Amino acid sequence: MNTPTITHFQQTVPVSIDYPRPERLVSGNPQRQTWTHYESSDRQLSCGIWACEVGAWQIRFAADKEEFFCVISGKVCLHGADGSAVIVAAGEAAVIPAGFEGRFEVLEPVRKYFVVLDRAARG
Repeated sequence: MNTPTITHFQQTVPVSIDYPRPERLVSGNPQRQTWTHYESSDRQLSCGIWACEVGAWQIRFAADKEEFFCVISGKVCLHGADGSAVIVAAGEAAVIPAGFEGRFEVLEPVRKYFVVLDRAARG
C-alpha cells in the first residue's frame, strides 16, 4: 500500500508559460506562469502557484469547475458579466464559482496560490 506524502510548495516544479487566447484578450498580452505543485490522480484537483503580468481577458468557468485562490502579492479584479467587480489584493482570498462568466483583470503584477476543483476531469 502506498503511503500518501505531503506536498510542500517549496519544492522545485517546472513552470508552464502561456498567454490569454487572442479572442479572449481585453488589454495587454500578459504572460502567465503556472507552477502546479499537486494534481490528484483523477486530475480533478490541482494546486499550485500562478503569476501574471498586468492585463485583462474574458473568462468563463464551466458548471463543474471552481477555484479558490489567495493573492501572495499584487492585485486582481474579477468583473462579473452582471456588472459586479471584486478586487482581491495581497493577503486576501476569493472563490471563482462554477459557471462564473466575466473578465479577469490583473491590476498589479500578481502571484497567487490556487486550488482548482474540476469535477469533469478524468484521470
